[in-house]
Amino acid sequence: MLKKISVIAFAATMLTVSAAEDWENPAKFAEGRLPHRATAYPYPTAAEALKGDFKASTWYESLNGKWKFNYSAKPSERPKDFYLTGYDVSSWGDINVPGNWEMQGYGTPIYVNVGFGFLNRNPPFTTHDDNPVGSYKRTFDIPASWDGRKVFLHFGGSTSGMYVWVNGKKVGYVQSTKNPAEFDITPYIHQGKNDIACEVYRWTDGTYLEDQDFWRLSGLERDVYLYSTADQRIGDFFARAGLDSGYKNGTLDLDVDLLNYASGNAPVNVNAELFDAAGKKVWSATAKSDIVSNGEKTVNFKGSVRNVAKWSAEIPNLYTLVITLADKSGKTIESTSARVGFRSVEIKNAQLMVNGRPIEVHGVNLHEHHPIHGHTVDRETMMKDIRMMKRNNVNAIRTCHYPQSPMMYDLCDEYGLYVVDEANIEIHGMGVVHNYPDTTNHPAYHPAWRDCMLDREMALVERDKNHPSVITWSLGNEAGNGENFQIAYRWIKERDKTRPVQFEQADETWNTDIVCPMYPSIRYMKEYAARKNVTRPYIMCEYAHAMGNSSGNFQEYFDIIRSSPHMQGGFIWDWVDQGFLRQDEDGRSYWTYGGDYGARSYKNDGNFCINGVVNPDRTAHPGLYEVKKVYQDIRFAPDVKKGTITIENNFIHKDLSDYDFNWQILRDGKIVKNGTFAKVNALPGKTAVVKMPLDGVDLGDGAEYYFNIFANVRTGDDIIPAGHEQAREEVELSGHKTYRPAVAAAAPTVDETSNGWTVKAGNVEIFFNKEGWIRSYAADGRKLLSQGIAPSFWRAPTDNDWGNNAHKRLNAWRVAFDNSRVTSATLVKEGDVVKVVSMRDMPDVNCGLKTVYTVYGDGTLGVTESLVTHADARIPELMRFGTSIAMPKEYDNFTWYGRGPWENYSDRKHSSFVGVYSGKVADQYYPYIRPQESGNKTDVRWAELTDKDGFGIRVVGEGLLNVSALDVTPEALDPGMDKHNMHQNDVWPDAWNVYLNVDLAQRGLGGDNSWGAAPHAPYILTPKDYSYTYYLTPVTK
Repeated sequence: MLKKISVIAFAATMLTVSAAEDWENPAKFAEGRLPHRATAYPYPTAAEALKGDFKASTWYESLNGKWKFNYSAKPSERPKDFYLTGYDVSSWGDINVPGNWEMQGYGTPIYVNVGFGFLNRNPPFTTHDDNPVGSYKRTFDIPASWDGRKVFLHFGGSTSGMYVWVNGKKVGYVQSTKNPAEFDITPYIHQGKNDIACEVYRWTDGTYLEDQDFWRLSGLERDVYLYSTADQRIGDFFARAGLDSGYKNGTLDLDVDLLNYASGNAPVNVNAELFDAAGKKVWSATAKSDIVSNGEKTVNFKGSVRNVAKWSAEIPNLYTLVITLADKSGKTIESTSARVGFRSVEIKNAQLMVNGRPIEVHGVNLHEHHPIHGHTVDRETMMKDIRMMKRNNVNAIRTCHYPQSPMMYDLCDEYGLYVVDEANIEIHGMGVVHNYPDTTNHPAYHPAWRDCMLDREMALVERDKNHPSVITWSLGNEAGNGENFQIAYRWIKERDKTRPVQFEQADETWNTDIVCPMYPSIRYMKEYAARKNVTRPYIMCEYAHAMGNSSGNFQEYFDIIRSSPHMQGGFIWDWVDQGFLRQDEDGRSYWTYGGDYGARSYKNDGNFCINGVVNPDRTAHPGLYEVKKVYQDIRFAPDVKKGTITIENNFIHKDLSDYDFNWQILRDGKIVKNGTFAKVNALPGKTAVVKMPLDGVDLGDGAEYYFNIFANVRTGDDIIPAGHEQAREEVELSGHKTYRPAVAAAAPTVDETSNGWTVKAGNVEIFFNKEGWIRSYAADGRKLLSQGIAPSFWRAPTDNDWGNNAHKRLNAWRVAFDNSRVTSATLVKEGDVVKVVSMRDMPDVNCGLKTVYTVYGDGTLGVTESLVTHADARIPELMRFGTSIAMPKEYDNFTWYGRGPWENYSDRKHSSFVGVYSGKVADQYYPYIRPQESGNKTDVRWAELTDKDGFGIRVVGEGLLNVSALDVTPEALDPGMDKHNMHQNDVWPDAWNVYLNVDLAQRGLGGDNSWGAAPHAPYILTPKDYSYTYYLTPVTK
């Protein structure tokens, strides 16, 4: 069935727009533009169409490259007649197309989460005083072979409104940044050289529909090209490639829309062919048709493929559909093609099913972002994304909050990612459902905006309808749920009956097929999981806000998700940090965010665009390892008593035959035995049981034992290489033992002066001042400490801490020790040990601090720190409870026995296994784009800092510790009460010291959101008494 866009002027209900500009009128959004259609290209022959190299087609001509460009700060300053053929643009600069002009030296990049880039909010009006206009111009040649043919001009995307002229004649005007626009320019061209001119407005009434949480950038940001057809052409096609009721055989329901631009009927033949991956034809059909004069016709084909190779994100089998249009004599007029995948998508039993099996969505939200080019993303960067996603068990993306470049869908089809395809609509700045928006002037609720909003929904569906990776349509994001969205829902459901439609703003009302909330509370998740009579699956469109050092309690989400069949996962916010690469005056590179580039004069939301699990260059954040672990489809259930591990295959389409299952046994953190399980396999949804090879391992010898198992890819490819670890699990075989130092025969000696006490034991000499604090610690005459051992209650606030206002709420702990006073300090000898005991009063937190240093005869120093809360104390929770040890810079080798190798925290440590790890201190700090807490290691048994000769210090916990070794102080990472747009280039390593932080505990990271949510209760250091002990000993090697 041919679809048409009907642009109706609702005169009775239109907003009052007196003598409005086109770019401030919601009724003006598609002047001269052709109807939306699927991405496809014309080829002279079926053989060329089968190859699918559209750039090699003689009927395709790219207009990408250098254009002449003029930037005007506001509409009144634009060159009004530049589109005329004789207009001299030789003095203009050059600009790259596709590209954003702000990334090429023109205007200001603005990052804002909620708002429109301009301060006044009065739809459909924008601003005339600060509305930059880009004037583009270039020439192009029409090939001689195109003589007498139709010529079409394609824009992949332009921000935000665009006029187009060819050879001085107006062709049309369009809005909608992320949707393509095509024009028939045949009447305006001639053989040889032609002029094309584009006038692009940064802000239009369409900007009110594009309030996405990203950088506001402008220009021709996607491909621009020409293509040519005969008077008869394939206008569009819809290939519904599905499965029969048994999910075994493929079904094809193909609509081919034919167009005839000539006067007089055109009898034609239409041939459809389907080829498998090896190029073998598996189906074909031919139909005769007659296209009326200047008319159109739809031809329908139905077919089937027995034992079809199904498409899924796990096994993305593709076929190539070739459609050929010929005249009545059989001579080819044109061919076109598309890769199709046979798969079914349906909702059954309140579950989202692909090919008859419920899927678990391991998703991320993906913005179009390039660290240098802005919203213009090249294939290389897309491939980086896909490789990183597939290697880290991500199986789905949500195109937040607009359709992405067609190339991304081709790659998702080819390499296997499920796509929630979202329309280019967000109206956050006018209010969203949960904040009870004023609907009076809200586009979602106003009939004047109906057509332009529906046009965006139609553009989404028509362009991407043939992609098997697209399994769900999304109406938009944070936009209210007015009648315009309800109309859009009905239109999509009528147009495409093969996919569900979702809309977060609909909550649990009727116009969403999936309950897809954002950032739900754990309480609400548990409530929905417990429901018995639900009809819709629950898949979070946004959750696990990954801003800065985040991604805490991620496992807890999936504990709930895996407790109920209708809980099916979600999409992390988000995939990539939206930072741009910049260098400071010293040549140091850093990533920018909102408020940089002189944009502080504009509304901006700072580093709220830095929410990814990967950096702008697509290198991993530490949190991504946790995501990978929780998202893994191969999971393990150990039974230590039986000595077995059940390997669970949670893939829905592939078995485990292409994985090697490697194992290792660790004794006190070091591998003592390893190997590979032989012939392990399990069908989709099934299990296999292996026996842990513990023969010869004495689990009762007093050591600590762990068993680790890994699933490694056996046969690799360009996406996931051979040997890549896809899944892992850790099994504790025997637990950690509490440490106690041995008491030496000889007692320490004490020399007292008016300044303090010098205690000697073995090769160790320690000086305590009369306040009971260590001022020096040396072994063999070599200095080990720089500044003593200081209590530590504070960390450089993470972004989630800032969102929770912890930097202010908990500020008393920042200064608690600095403002404290000593109330007592004594040295006592107890048997063969010497103790220095001090008490401090900390009035800022109404607590006392007791510190006990115990010196043993062999030189071991015990450190016990105790927080004593007063009965009437009203104090906030702690950031951390521990100590910081400053050591000279040469002690730059860090070894620890605990969780690693990457940083981990109390609520983000499932991916970090217990073992002995080592590295340079300089490498322990992870450079988050906005500096903050970093580098922690949990469940540490012992840790060492040594110099190049192996001399240094060892810390051993009486219980498990949190430890970090950094070459920066928390103060260097802490901007205080304001973020001050701090960046990594503002942080310099300490010139003299390294810092060993030894904590009983540290506040969890959290991750539910970054604007109020605290870490979950088990990971908060509530105000109470705390006490812990660790021991320092010199290390000589």
